[in-house]
Order: sequence, then C-alpha cells, then structure tokens
Amino acid sequence: MAGSTFGSIFKLTTWGESHGKGVGVVVDGCPAGLSLTAADIQTFLDRRKPGQSRYTTPRKEDDTVEILSGIFNGCTTGTPISLMVRNTSQRSHDYSEISSYYRPGHADLTFDQKYGFRDYRGGGRSSGRETIGRVAAGAIASRILETLGITICTYTKSIGPITIETFAPDEINNNPLSMPDAAAAEKAQSYLDQCLKDHNSSGGIIECIVKNLPAGLGDPVFEKLDANLAKAIMSIGAVKSFEVGDGLAAATATGLTNNDTYHYKDNSIQKSTNHAGGILGGISDGSDLILRAAFKPTPSIAATQQTVTKSGSTIDINIKGRHDPIIVPRAVVVVESMTALTLVDALLTNMTAKMAHLTKIYHP
Repeated sequence: MAGSTFGSIFKLTTWGESHGKGVGVVVDGCPAGLSLTAADIQTFLDRRKPGQSRYTTPRKEDDTVEILSGIFNGCTTGTPISLMVRNTSQRSHDYSEISSYYRPGHADLTFDQKYGFRDYRGGGRSSGRETIGRVAAGAIASRILETLGITICTYTKSIGPITIETFAPDEINNNPLSMPDAAAAEKAQSYLDQCLKDHNSSGGIIECIVKNLPAGLGDPVFEKLDANLAKAIMSIGAVKSFEVGDGLAAATATGLTNNDTYHYKDNSIQKSTNHAGGILGGISDGSDLILRAAFKPTPSIAATQQTVTKSGSTIDINIKGRHDPIIVPRAVVVVESMTALTLVDALLTNMTAKMAHLTKIYHP
C-alpha cells in the first residue's frame, strides 16, 4: 500500500492498524538540536485520546508514546525519529460480523474494490486511530514553530446546526467539545445528547488560526501553500471540505467586497482586511492564516441502516462496537498537527527561495 508518507523535506510515514499491536510514525528531516521530550509529544496525544467524555468512544487507551530513535539527552539528533503507541484495548470480536457486509459511510467497499482484501477490525488503516502518528509528528512540528514564535489556535467552530457566536480562547479547554464559546458548547452538548438518544451522530467544522507566520511561504504554481494545506487537511479521514479565508463565501462576494485593501503602518505595508485568509497567489502574505475543515458525521451508528452482503443480499444492520457520536472535538488536534507539519515543510523548503537565505547560513 503506497500513500502513507507526507511531506517534502520534513517527512512523516505513519504505520499500523486500529486493531494491530500498535500504531506509530517515522519522522525524517527534523533538524538536530530541537529540545524535545516524550512529555512534549504526550501532551498532543492526550488531546486526541478516546474516553475523555460521553461524546467520545469509550475505548480506553492511554496512548502512551514510546520514543524508539532520533532523540538523545532531550534533543533531536537529526536522524529519523521513530515513535510508537501500543494498542492495549482492542475488542476485535465486536467487528467479526461485518466481514460479510459493507457498512454505509465507511471505506469497506472501496478497500475491497481496490485491494480485494480488507482488515475489517475497526477499519484497519482507514481507522481514525491512524491519526495517532500524525499527531505525534505534529507535536514535533509544533515545537519547531514554537521556537520561531509561530502560534496555532485550533478549535471547534460548529457542531451540527450550532455555531459559535463569541470567541474566548481560554474557554476552548473548559468544555469537552473544544468550543471557544461556553453558551454554544452547552447548546451543542444538548444537541449531541439527542443524537445519542436517537442512535445517531453529528458532523461539524474545525477552524485553525496561525499567527506570526512569515510572508513568502509556498510557490505560485503546483506547490501553493493553500494547495498543500488542502491536501494535508483533506487527507484526514471524514473531512469533506476545506476553506481558506472567506472560503465558499468568496463565491457570492464581489471584487470590491472580497479584495483586501492595503495601508501603510509601522513602516510596513499591511492589509486592512483578511478575506484571503493569509494566502495570496499560493504564497503566505504575513497576515493571520485562517483555515477550516468540515467533518462528516461519524458513520458508525447504532440506528438501523440498509446495506448489502458481499454476495449481494440486502440486509438491515445495527453497527456494534465503541464509536464516537462525533469525532470533531478529538480531531481538533489532528487538524492542528497537519497544519503544523505543512508549515514546517514549507519553512524548510523556503530556505532555498533566494540567495539571501543561503548567505545567512553559510556567510553570516
């Protein structure tokens, strides 16, 4: 199976299955000398691990990271960093009956169509558990960004029909839905409680804001920063759309309302607005980078659904097992991680953009 590697200079390869012995990632291209410990990585993994509220799967996993290589005396060595998280709470028997039929909304059918074989235990490589490797690698990328003064704030913007109306960053960690609006979080919890009663699930939107990102990242044709971010975010399971800046709203705007005008302030050219979301012509413009990802409802629901068996018989099913009624809150750190990974790769690639950069390194 190809397609498990992401990045150009700062590369990661994830591995493992939901019900295998473990999952993990190998990160290559990380500069030597970065201060990094298991605790730095564990903080990120703890944000996505299951069993933290009634709105996540009750599967109990500590998701404890093991550093296998690439770090010595609390610093990266410049060699590949290998990280592993062992699976300790598999209940594969919950999935034994689905080997004979295809679950609606899952990758069961497409896996069979492509490979003629599939790991039906929790979805195998298509399981959300694959994102552990992304998040572990994202923790490393975030440490790099942190040392450069670049910050990322990621949160749940909406759940089902409930959208935040205020923005209080300190509130993001105060509710189980990672919403920066306490009133909206309360309404969303009531909405999800009803979904649970109905054996149903919900989707939602995650928003990410990056501050202090330098101008000049990305290239104007095939390696546009927004194009690479789109690939990164759309590679997350259950993401169905991606936006930068005004996104879809730009389609109903006019040039006068969508264009970001300029003014001169503090000895620099600045934008008066940020409809573009920090990217123009595929290149970062120095203003806040704003992106959003829309997640579909969790396809594993206990409500009765119609499907077919591998032999073509029509049947009704009720999916068993331990599943999230909504994956958005746990996916917040996944979106943040994929954003960080893309930005670090862009930063490293941009070092070759002009002679001035090389001169700073080799002739300071």
